[in-house]
Amino acid sequence: MNKNLKLMRIISLVILFLFFGIPSMVHSQNRPYTIDQQSIYRDRITDDYGKALSGIKISVKGKEIYTFSDLNGDFSIKASFGDEIILSNNGQFINSYFLDGSRNYEVEDQSSTIGKERQEKSSKRVLYSKKRNGSYMDSAIFYTTKDPFKSIDFIEQQLQSKKRYSNSDLEESYSLLGDNYMKLKQYDLAVSNYQTALKKSSSIDLQIKLAKALAKNGQYIISTTNYNTILKKQLSPWQRLVINEGLGTNASNQKHLNSALSYYEKALQIAKNNTITSKITDLNTKIATILASKGNRSESNIYIQNTLQSTVSEQIQKRAEVQNKVAEAYQSTKDYDSEIQIRKQTLDELEEAQLESISVESDDNNETVVSTSQLNLDIGRAYFDKNEYEKAIPYLEKSISKANEFNNLEIQKNAIQKLSELYNKIGNSKKALQNYQEYARLVNELYKQKENEIKAAVTLSNELRAKQNRINSLEKDRELSESRYQLFQSEQELTVANFRRQKLLIYGLIAGLFLLGIAMFYMYRSNKQRRLANNLLALKSLRSQMNPHFIFNALNSVNSFISQNDERTANRYLTDFSTLMRNVLNNSEEDFIPLSKEIELLKLYIKLEHSRFKDKFNYVITIDDHIQVDDFLIPPMLLQPYVENAVWHGLRYKKTKGNLQIDFKQKDTETIVISITDDGIGRKKSKELKTQNQKKQLSKGMNNIKKRISILNEMYSDKVDVFISDLSNDKSGTKVILTLKKD
Repeated sequence: MNKNLKLMRIISLVILFLFFGIPSMVHSQNRPYTIDQQSIYRDRITDDYGKALSGIKISVKGKEIYTFSDLNGDFSIKASFGDEIILSNNGQFINSYFLDGSRNYEVEDQSSTIGKERQEKSSKRVLYSKKRNGSYMDSAIFYTTKDPFKSIDFIEQQLQSKKRYSNSDLEESYSLLGDNYMKLKQYDLAVSNYQTALKKSSSIDLQIKLAKALAKNGQYIISTTNYNTILKKQLSPWQRLVINEGLGTNASNQKHLNSALSYYEKALQIAKNNTITSKITDLNTKIATILASKGNRSESNIYIQNTLQSTVSEQIQKRAEVQNKVAEAYQSTKDYDSEIQIRKQTLDELEEAQLESISVESDDNNETVVSTSQLNLDIGRAYFDKNEYEKAIPYLEKSISKANEFNNLEIQKNAIQKLSELYNKIGNSKKALQNYQEYARLVNELYKQKENEIKAAVTLSNELRAKQNRINSLEKDRELSESRYQLFQSEQELTVANFRRQKLLIYGLIAGLFLLGIAMFYMYRSNKQRRLANNLLALKSLRSQMNPHFIFNALNSVNSFISQNDERTANRYLTDFSTLMRNVLNNSEEDFIPLSKEIELLKLYIKLEHSRFKDKFNYVITIDDHIQVDDFLIPPMLLQPYVENAVWHGLRYKKTKGNLQIDFKQKDTETIVISITDDGIGRKKSKELKTQNQKKQLSKGMNNIKKRISILNEMYSDKVDVFISDLSNDKSGTKVILTLKKD
């Protein structure tokens, strides 16, 4: 087959050369950036100021693979999506991150080996196997996590330059624009830019980003459709995990809890199979929340405990993130005791680390803050909901004090409001009034603060849309210029091609027809040989599948006698079974065996089955005296599956004793007819009694037989014909008629 394809390629190139001549210009297109299962992951490590970090050890968790960054901070290592990349320096762990297709990653240096002058952070920017399309894009990527607004400015400047870019360069620019808008929560603009980027590239990671942005924009149905479309493609485990998680989130947002649970469980299984520990923790929490919403508290608690156990050895930031999600899950189920316990644990850890607050990742991949003031408020609220007012008071007061210390009006207002409600509940109207008055004052302050924030947000949104409008104009201008250039280029190429075509047309036609004739001859001969080889290989494969299927069913019979302590019958059965197995194995490598051998195997098999089901059926085998059984050849084990179906799926379920009739009759000198008839319960009734697993097994066995017969008929001109029908009008009983021809 490979030789044939290679020959056709050579011929096609020769014909194209003769018809059109050598082209005057070759266009190349850079491949879109991806990191697949077999590729090399390339990256660059810098500090917070963009200075390259050399000598950093980079390794892949679970694999004996590592390398070091060079003087420019660059490195390359064999890794795939979902792998955990570990950074270390002089034997000290810096941090780790998962490859998820992001354009840049930022991790905190936990080793203190890089130095205070670099603010204990290493910011890594992904560099692919092609050079960047300019310094503007380097700056845009650098500022994506730090200042998305500034990053957008650099992308705009990049697009304003007069360079001509490849589709890969343009896809990178618009994809990065989408990333920035996602961080700024301008989801409609993110959707627009991801769609523009996808016109330049069909990257799966880009398609996943678009589906996420659509979900964030509230377009859950379109997002779900996109996710399901991507699932039909060849994906890495990490991509399949992210898609199932996204589908679960969409279903959850639409209150389709059963669907959400199913998708999250699929994602969790992928995470476990590929040891993606960070996702295991997140998905356990999400599944627990869904189960809690459905009222399955006991199951929810199992997932919550799994989540907590997975964070024992994690850093405080990760533990705080998980504990916050777990506490929210307990809160949703009104399990206030467990919620209080978890929040107190987080509070103790923050106070022990002398931290007022810590930034953690929320479910929507945005940062949220867990603070001691908020934790005290949550604990106080939980005690309030439990009606344990005396225990709630000190936590609410501490929350107010901490919030006031760090000028957090929102938490302070909520804590004072809850404290006012509490004093009102216990009948202390004086303190209730005092707290309510303070609450009213804070509401006024917050109103002014929120008003300013809304104005700032509107201003920001207007500025971003103005930038996007300018970028859209640049894209239209670029497309127009590109069209003009391509038109000019096409005209030039057409002129050259026409000249060459006129000169070589006659010679090309003659040579093309000659080569085409040769090619057709070789293709015909090669296809014929290949088809024969493929058929023989398929027959061998199908035959190898039949033997284990038959042996499994026979061993079940042996097991039945052993379980009944019928030693004599079991020994006799094993003796006959070993004889049968020896004959089966002797014939297993043969494409055809004499009909006499097949009849011998069939008799021995029916004897074994009858010894097990004596009270279920009697059997009769009749062979026409005129048949020369040694003159007819038959594929081994062709009749046994039909007899097995008659016994196991027809006669075995019959309430009265049934009959099995097998007849071998001569139709003419070249043809015999083999009929297998049983008066069992019939195919329809048997199908109704089967379990799902039995249906699959039957389907597999019978499909195997059909494929073998189909291949044999193709190779030997309709050598075997099979017809299956019901024996009676009431659909009981089954009759199989198999027609066998000589070679």
